Amino acid sequence: MTKTNRSLRLLWLWKKSLLLLLLLPNFCSTQTIIKNLPGFSGDLPFKLETGYVGVGNKDELQLFYYFIESERSPENDPLLLWITGGPRCSSFSGLVYENGPIPFSLTSITKDPVELVLNPYSWAKVRNFQLRLWLCDRLMHMVMPRLASPFRYRIKFQAKSYACPISFSFTSITKHPVELVLNPYSWTKLANIIFLDAPAGTGFSYSTTTDGYNTSDTIHAKRASEFLQRWLLTHPKFLANPLYISGDSYSGKIVPIIVQEITNGIEAGIGPSLNLEGYIIGNPVTNRKEELNSQIEYAHRMALISTRMFESTKRNCKGDYVDVDPNNELCLINLQAFEECISRLEVSHILTPACAPGIDDDNFLSFPFPEQLCRVERQRYSEVWANDMNVPKALNIRKGTKAEWARCNSSIPYIKDVRSSVDYHRNLMQKTLRAFVYSGDHDLKVPHISTEAWIESLSLPIVDDWKPWFSNNQVAGYRVGYSNGEYHLTYATIKGGGHTGPEFNPRESFDMIERWLEHSPL
Repeated sequence: MTKTNRSLRLLWLWKKSLLLLLLLPNFCSTQTIIKNLPGFSGDLPFKLETGYVGVGNKDELQLFYYFIESERSPENDPLLLWITGGPRCSSFSGLVYENGPIPFSLTSITKDPVELVLNPYSWAKVRNFQLRLWLCDRLMHMVMPRLASPFRYRIKFQAKSYACPISFSFTSITKHPVELVLNPYSWTKLANIIFLDAPAGTGFSYSTTTDGYNTSDTIHAKRASEFLQRWLLTHPKFLANPLYISGDSYSGKIVPIIVQEITNGIEAGIGPSLNLEGYIIGNPVTNRKEELNSQIEYAHRMALISTRMFESTKRNCKGDYVDVDPNNELCLINLQAFEECISRLEVSHILTPACAPGIDDDNFLSFPFPEQLCRVERQRYSEVWANDMNVPKALNIRKGTKAEWARCNSSIPYIKDVRSSVDYHRNLMQKTLRAFVYSGDHDLKVPHISTEAWIESLSLPIVDDWKPWFSNNQVAGYRVGYSNGEYHLTYATIKGGGHTGPEFNPRESFDMIERWLEHSPL
């Protein structure tokens, strides 16, 4: 598109957006340009905007977002809407742990750990109080001055910090803040990215009504689509940019539903004209039963279980390791043996340090602390940072809308009403779209073999057969291309990658997405 044609198209889109805004009496949107963030030294070297967009019948759902303009060419580079998985996890995870420009400094985390102190108003002073873990059912630990060894404890995710006998020392957090640094492999060097907190109740998003928190796969996707259309009405200069819907993990199920919502709207002439070019999903949840079933075969391929164990389990369980007959004793014995083989592994990446074992493990008191922070411990620092009293002010968070920030909020009522998203991919095959699917080959949570299986089930013609792709002159993974003429799907593995790709292999993921966005061979 020439510069003149683009200017004319933008003028037409701007006028159409203005008209649509006038036709939306309840439309509510606020934006703030953020110059500084707690933990980052100096001014941000990129443009960060935060804000809320109201969606729903009466704008009762106030969805919070972080928008970062491309550091290269905002007016020409693609626009990505990023949805983090979970479901019910904040897109801040993507921003600081995956493909955003400002990750946490692990050096500062190791150097200046957050201190835990006793809570004088703990409910445990007046009643018995069972402690469980906030995240992923793992052990945490602290050092008590009068004890010879560290005291291990569990805190439940839904637990309130004011009820527990121990709490974070905000004095130590102020004294030794969690540091943010620049990510040389941020995808914002290639694209404009909206990191969306969705559904309502996730991150800093909220609802003005109790019913607004009730959601599902399909409602989640519908509201995200509505958000995007309304956001673009207030940012019409991005209407002409190539648009990609993106996400990973559980959002692998949500993203194609959002794309279907958008294509339906485009065909019906509803809302602004979106320049939708395709979608991107990484380590995607698609059909959870099939993914769980594939873990047995994947474990065998990776030598986590023996061939004898694999064949016995497959035979006794008849290939179904999820819906197991409780009377099938042989299958249950096999599955117990399988669990023993993988229970001490980090399922997100089988080669990385695992967190401490479960409380039911007889040897948990003697389990050594890992020299490196495990994944769950690293993720805890997002909550430390976001709950610093300076952060809501810096991000211009509305007062009284969020008592405590959680990376993932499992208390949101959520119905998983889409068993499999494969049919959505099959529907999208009839559109002129590009799709990019990638998987880390050391991810046990969503094994790459399950992703490859559903892609094969689409029966798309192969136009570029299985070959290695390279990063820094090294094999970085393997890729294959499919197309029916209108719809083009590229699938790539990330060698040594986990769940998710950019978190464990930032450079390779950057090279991969840069080439794909530029329509170049991987």
